[in-house]
Amino acid sequence: MVKEPRPGRVKTRLGRDIGRIAAAWWFRHQTRRLLRIVAGDRRWTTLLAVSPDHEGQASRVWPGHLDRISQGGGNLGERMRRVFRQAPVGPVLVVGSDIPGLTRHHIARAFQLLGAADAVLGPATDGGYWCIGLRRGRTPPPGLFRGVRWSTEHAMADTCASLGAARIRFANQLSDVDTAADL
Repeated sequence: MVKEPRPGRVKTRLGRDIGRIAAAWWFRHQTRRLLRIVAGDRRWTTLLAVSPDHEGQASRVWPGHLDRISQGGGNLGERMRRVFRQAPVGPVLVVGSDIPGLTRHHIARAFQLLGAADAVLGPATDGGYWCIGLRRGRTPPPGLFRGVRWSTEHAMADTCASLGAARIRFANQLSDVDTAADL
């Protein structure tokens, strides 16, 4: 999931610490690095879930060879549900773009874990998560992301609760960047 890297639109908490232009610059370069790593692997297909929809679809910031789908509006949970519904049938992994330590190994491990579960989450050190994956062949669980307190230390626990009786496995814990201290 990526946003057009415009100052004030991306990494707003980081922008409060280091400035909006510097935060947008960091996000743009971090995401490009991540796409070079992730999109270069033939074990999976990489789709960009872009926002805002029209600008993201037409953007020349992101590699032109990658297919794009729109995130649509709403909070993070509503946008991720939409991504899961639009994705091709099969296991789907939604990955954040602000994870400097993310490698192909982490993605492959998350897909491997998903093979024996209904869902996989990659915990972040701040109580959130860097990825969520679902086995696809049906629609996401109806309560998925309901009641999640986004951008808090409760985000992963709330997401687990919203998955109900789903069998959940956990990938490696990684750090995301939300503030200057995270850098």
